[in-house]
This record gives sequence, C-alpha cells and structure tokens, in this order.
Amino acid sequence: MADIIIFQPQAEIDAAGNLRIFINLCQKELKVFGAELPFKEDTWDISDSINLNGHGNKRHRLVFSNLETVNDDSPISMAEPFLSFAKAYFRYMQGFRPVNGTGPRLVALRALEAALRESGGDADPIRSDLHIFNRAAQMIVEKYSAAAAYRQGGQLEMLSEFLCDNKLTTVSVRWRNFIMRPKDTVRVGKEFDERRNDKMPTQAALDALPEIFLRAVEPIDVIVSSVAALLCASPDRISEVLSLPHDCEVKQKNIKTGVEAYGLRWWPAKGAEPMIKWVVPSMASVVQVAITKISKITDESRRIAQWYESHPNQLYLSQSIEYLRLQEWLSMADLRSIFGFTQSNSALAWCKSNSIEVDKKLGKMYVRFSHVEKSIVKMLPVGFPIMDKNTGCKYSDALFVMRTYELGSQKATLNCMIESVSINQINTGLGGRVEHGHESIFSRFGYTEPDGSNINISTHIFRHYLNTLAQAGGLSQIDIAKWSGRKDIKQNVAYDHVTPGQMVQKIRDAIGDENIMFGPLTELSKKTLIPRDDFARLVVPTAHTTELGYCIHDYTMSPCQTHLDCINCTDLICIKGDFEKELKLRIQLDESRELMLKAELATKEHYYGSDRWFDHHKVTFERLSELLSIMDNPSVPKGAVIQLSPPKSPTQIISMQKKLNKSAKNVNNPTIALSQENFKKD
Repeated sequence: MADIIIFQPQAEIDAAGNLRIFINLCQKELKVFGAELPFKEDTWDISDSINLNGHGNKRHRLVFSNLETVNDDSPISMAEPFLSFAKAYFRYMQGFRPVNGTGPRLVALRALEAALRESGGDADPIRSDLHIFNRAAQMIVEKYSAAAAYRQGGQLEMLSEFLCDNKLTTVSVRWRNFIMRPKDTVRVGKEFDERRNDKMPTQAALDALPEIFLRAVEPIDVIVSSVAALLCASPDRISEVLSLPHDCEVKQKNIKTGVEAYGLRWWPAKGAEPMIKWVVPSMASVVQVAITKISKITDESRRIAQWYESHPNQLYLSQSIEYLRLQEWLSMADLRSIFGFTQSNSALAWCKSNSIEVDKKLGKMYVRFSHVEKSIVKMLPVGFPIMDKNTGCKYSDALFVMRTYELGSQKATLNCMIESVSINQINTGLGGRVEHGHESIFSRFGYTEPDGSNINISTHIFRHYLNTLAQAGGLSQIDIAKWSGRKDIKQNVAYDHVTPGQMVQKIRDAIGDENIMFGPLTELSKKTLIPRDDFARLVVPTAHTTELGYCIHDYTMSPCQTHLDCINCTDLICIKGDFEKELKLRIQLDESRELMLKAELATKEHYYGSDRWFDHHKVTFERLSELLSIMDNPSVPKGAVIQLSPPKSPTQIISMQKKLNKSAKNVNNPTIALSQENFKKD
C-alpha cells in the first residue's frame, strides 16, 4: 500500500487557502493509485489499484463527470474548482478508507457539485453548508433507488465530516444523513410484493433454464446455462463461482452408509473461511454435468495459459501453425491463421490499431514476426499468471478461462490470447442487456415471459431465491449463513422473501404433527371432526412476524389482548433454529430473572403492589425458561413449531385473596376475616 500523508489544515489560513494546500498535496505528494497517476485528466484508469473479482479483463475507470451527464456517451466533467477537489478527495480517502465499489463515493461528490451549481454560485466546495448538502441528498433520492441512495447518503455524510474537520468550508457545519435505510422486514403490501418480484426469478425463467442447459451447444450458451445450474444448486455469489479452480470437485464416501457426498472447493468472497460446499443430492448430478461441460470448453484456454507461464515472452501457436515461429516475416494470411480471423481485412486492421509497421513486397503486405509476438504478449491479462489475488489461482488452473472474445458476438475469437469470464458476460447472457440489442440465452432459444416480454434475470437473483426456499423450509439461520458463505447471520434477513402465506402455511402444516409441533395445537387437531387441513385454516387464519417469533392472533376479531406481552400469550408461535429470535428470547430471560429478583426483594421489604409484580415476572421467567428448554433439547428438530400452553398468570381476584390473607394474619379484624370467608364461599 502507498505511504499515507496526513493533511493538517492551518488555523491561520482561510478555507480557500487550506483547499489549495490540500489539492496540491494530493496531486504532487500522494502515491495512491500510483505515482504516475494523470491527476489533471478527467478519467483515471485504476484497474491495477483495486481488486474486483469476477470482472475479467475489464478496465475500471473513474470518470469525474457531473451528475446530469453521467450516463451520456460524452459526459461533461465537474466544474472547477470542485473538479480538482473531487480528484484530491477521492485519492486521499482511498488511502485512508479504501473501497472497491467506487460508485457511492463518486455519486456523493457529483451530487454536492450539482447542488453548488444549482445554488447560483461557483462550484466551490468552501461554499458547502446544510442547505447545499440537503439539496445534494435530495438529488440522490430523486435519481437512485432507495438502497443505493442510502449508501450514497452515507458517503455524503462522510464528505461533510471531512470538509468540517479539515476547515475547508467557510461555515463549519456537520450534515447528518437523513436518507433512511429501506425496510426489508415488512412482508405485506405493494412495497413487499414489488421488492420480492425484483429479487426473485420469474417462473418463466425457472422453466426455461433446464431446457436451455440440455440443448446448449455454443460456448456462450453452455457457459451461461452451466453457471445458472451452479447458482441453482447453492446460494453463491457469482464472483465466487467465476473464481473456482479447475479441480474444484470433491467426492467423499460415508464410511457407515456407503453414500458418496459431492461438493466443491469454495472460497467465500466476503470473509468467511474457505470450505467444501456440499451439494444437495438432488442437484449433485446437475452440478457434475455443468462442471464437465465447462471444463470441455475451457480446456484449450488453460493450455494457452500454461504456454505463456512457461514461455512468458513467446507467442502461443497451435500445433498446426507452429512452423510460423521460424519465419521472420508473416503475411496477412499467416496473421489470420494465428488469430483465427475469417475476414480478409481483419489482420490489417489489427496491425493498424496496434501500430505495427506493414511492408509491401511484390504486391503483398508483410509484418515482422517479432513485432507481432511482442504486441500479442502485451495483451496478456493484468496480473498474469495469477487470475485471483485472494486465492492465488492461476489462469492455467482456473475453471472459467476462455479465449479472448470467445463469448462475444461482435468480435472474432482470438486463438492465441485468453481472458477470464466476467460477471458482465454472464449477466448479459441472462438478459441484462437484451434491450440494448444484445442477445440472451432466452432470446436465442425463443423463450419469453407469458406476456411476450424478454426474460431478464441477474446472477444474484438465484442467491435470493435459494435463501428464501431455505427460510420457508425451516433451515436454521446458522445453516443458511454457512450455506451462503456469510460471516454474520444478521445478513440473512436481506435475502428472506418468504411471503405471509408461506409463513401461515408452515404453521398450519405443523398442527397435529407431534414430530414438528409442540404445544396445545398438537392435541386440538386430534379432537376435531373435520380434516386437519380445514381445522388448521380455522385456528390459524393469519400470521405476522414479531421480535420473538410469529403471532397468529386474528385482528379482525379483536385487538391484542395482552398489550404486546407476547411471551404470556398463546398466540405466540416460535420456530427452533431462528438464531436471531432465540437470541432475543435469551436476552429477555436474563432481564426477566433480574426483574423477578428485584420484585422479590421489594416484596420482602413490603413495598405496596410489589407482590403482583413478583407474580408477573415469575410467570414470565418460567415461560421463557420452558420455551428455551424446548429449543435447547437436542431431540427437538430444527424448524420445529413451538407453542406454549396458556399462562397461569395471577389475576386481580387471586391478588385480592393474597392481600386478604396477609391482612388477616397481621390484623385481628373480624370484619376482614368475615369478608375473606364470604369471598371464599363465592
């Protein structure tokens, strides 16, 4: 990592002076993005400075364009002096708080510059105040999705803190991000339906993919459909799939049962430990076929990569044209043979684009072999022979390595050069750019949505889809997180799109089944004279999520009768294996124990009403203990539906009786004794 230089604002200099010093420091002294960074240019190529897995040989460029023209073919740069500040800030912050996803930070800068211009003055960052930042945030909300706007608002707040801390504004104020994080816990209404539809594959896509997988012949169709098959087998990130080594398959036989398990060597992309990810038996054969198909197509590319590893300065030639290596001059026909070009003018066009001198001899054009060799070797991917810096996987060992342009339709495949398969190529194959004239595997095979529109899905959709199936099937949160390659189970919730109907049906299916249902509803179904399914629909008309589990109370009949005291309500249904909700139950147990002990102490000291509080906390503590004992019981399977029996909560009558008993003992009062006797008779 480049040496970091800390900017120290000078108190005796105004904001404009400090801004000039800051820009000068970042331009001339910082080495972030390389010492040779063309600071004054409005586009920076930072491909060598950041690590983006799954992006193939695509170059990553920072374009310091303004907010309005960011998507134009010829975007307009930010206005000065903000442009110079934006470059300096981005370079400086990449040293202190580096990011691979540069988009949100760049959007925050664009929005602030646009707000400054709109305010009527110069685009000078020293003019930034609360009004300017509020307007910048508003522009972000208007232009981007809720999730993206929330992330960009965080970068805008960071920008405000930087300007304030370093005395780069005339008025020193701190702006706080008011863009709310989109809620992903609401499961009812139009918003949930739209979010779920955006995150889940359509039925048309799920129906088409297996048929395309079986029919695919062309490399692009085989690769894309095979990747889709791998993503349907386990909830993987596409960057993890594209980083798989060629020898990723693992087979292990169970000594006791003799059943052979099948899995893949896996390197999670976001911090989890490397693992063998076992494939569910129903998908094992599909994954094996997919790996075989991919390997067959990519074998030649691995051989080319192996050649360049062994001969780093020599051009790869197939065996049929190896004789060309002995020639000093190459004709255009020879050059076409090396590349695999089919059009007669393609070789000459390549020579011109690579500034290779062409000699004419006897009416024909020739180029020196050494010049061609040098230019082609320069085309090797950045970082060659290493494809993945995180795992150290080489191109010669990678599963997803292809000959250059082999998956494209606009350029001819280069027989002598390689590239890794990129995320964009897979998403394009799944319909991501079909509206821009790029064919997808669905359009090539004639599949559409029922309304005739194009099928368009992304690679990340499969991750949401499988996580939702796992949630609906009752897989524990720890297992879902591990299956998905996550370090924190809290991230599971963003991928949980189980509908209210699926929640209710899970509870209904458990009614009457002693193996997965614990509580009063297990016994009730045995006493009914109607089918179990009909009974389940009657007793569980609806359900909604709570912090402890699910509530099956029917609010069309009455409001909540326990005032949100869920643990003391029979309408509470808990699912074993939901780690987050179990954790909250244990926290409540600790709190209830502490409150019960305090109430007991207060009762001993004769505080008025403390006995009723003690009775309440005791019942709560006992119910929490009983519930957690069931969850901790190893004989209770994960995914079990648990309902506690009705609580024995102290009523006002019982409490009144206790008071009378206490008064009768302490005071010899015949009136009270008589009242107590009458009370017992009643």
